[in-house]
Formats: sequence, structure tokens, C-alpha cells
Amino acid sequence: MAIALGDPAQFIRDHTVLTETPLVPEVRLYVASEMLPIWQMTEDEMQKVGLPPPFWAFAWAGGQALARYILDNPELVAGKRVLDFGAGSGLAGIAAMLAGAGQVSAAEIDPIALIAIDLNARANKVIVTRLEGDIVGEIHTGWDVVLAADVCYEGPASKRIVAWLDDLARAGMLVLMGDPGRTYFPKTGHEKLISYAVKTTTELEDTDLRNTSVWRVTGLGRDGL
Repeated sequence: MAIALGDPAQFIRDHTVLTETPLVPEVRLYVASEMLPIWQMTEDEMQKVGLPPPFWAFAWAGGQALARYILDNPELVAGKRVLDFGAGSGLAGIAAMLAGAGQVSAAEIDPIALIAIDLNARANKVIVTRLEGDIVGEIHTGWDVVLAADVCYEGPASKRIVAWLDDLARAGMLVLMGDPGRTYFPKTGHEKLISYAVKTTTELEDTDLRNTSVWRVTGLGRDGL
């Protein structure tokens, strides 16, 4: 399957559809559908066109749950400086802006994801600042709230990320995670705030409905995952 990347923004428009998010219909995202070629591309095919795995092209369960919780509890972010870490599509950060956040930065290591975040923010008539690169380890006192969804999918990276989120919580930031029970989600150091049944797809998950929780990081976790 040959797909020319060309202009990344146009590539995203051509290979996704702008649609409401199942659990968060207030937010529209450019997402892949089963009918579009990007869904069916293998990892090798994506590498040939210079495209990392398009995690930004899907509304993952943890991000949906976190966005829903933020929109239902806007006082958590109202007027505050928010970091959407490992932002993917930017769903959680966009929800924070819609809930009245003063400023949102979306951090991603994938430059294509950052372009998708720009497009998604514009589609929802909000401004989200892009933050490119690996920021794990930075204790940035400019953030009041840190959002992290679906980040515990790989062992060593998850351990490093969770330790950093613990550090941010201990530094006084409100750190919220959205997670549907991924393998490397920590066993301690967090408290459950709410759970949702989130519609997904068996193309991405092992079921089309994931029980997904939002957690507050307490800063007391060091269980090594």
C-alpha cells in the first residue's frame, strides 16, 4: 500500500475523518476509521513513508475517560496551567481548554502527533501550545495540573514516566491519569476517582468496551510497577 506523506497536515486530513469522540461528544477529533488506509498500514509500511505508529489517530480509552472527567469537573483546571503529557490526539488538553483552563501545553515526542493536535485544537476552536520532545524528568513549576492518559503500555518507559509523575505530585501539582488497566499501570501511588465504560474497537483493544478509570497520583508510589 503506497501512501505519500507529503504535507503532514494534509496527510492527516486525507487519511482521517473529523468526528465526535464517543464518551466526549463535545470534542471532535481527526481519527482513523476502519475504512481508511492508515488503519490498515503495517509498521513497515508506515516507516517507508516516514510515519511513526499513528497513536494520534485514535481516541484511546484512557484519554476519553480523562477528558470526560475534566469536562464534568471544570474547577480542577479552570484558570490553571495544564500539561497534557503524551498527548496523542490532544484530547485531554482540548477538554481542559473547553473546561476553562488558562493555558494548555501538549507534550509529544512524535512531530506528526503535534500537527494532529494543532488540527484538532483548531477544530474545537481552542489554542493548545505544542511541546515537542522527551520532557520526562523535568520538574516544571509552571504547571498546576498534569494530565497523562494511556502512557503505561511499555515496561521500562512506564516505570520512568510513573516515577516522574510521582515527583510532580510531590512537588504540589495535581496529576491525573486515565488508564483502562494496561499491563504496566502501577499498583500503588494513586487513588481512583471514577470509572467509565468506554467504547473502543477490537482493532485497538481486546474488547469493544473498556472499563477505564481516572486516577489521582498521590506521589507515594514506588512499587516498581
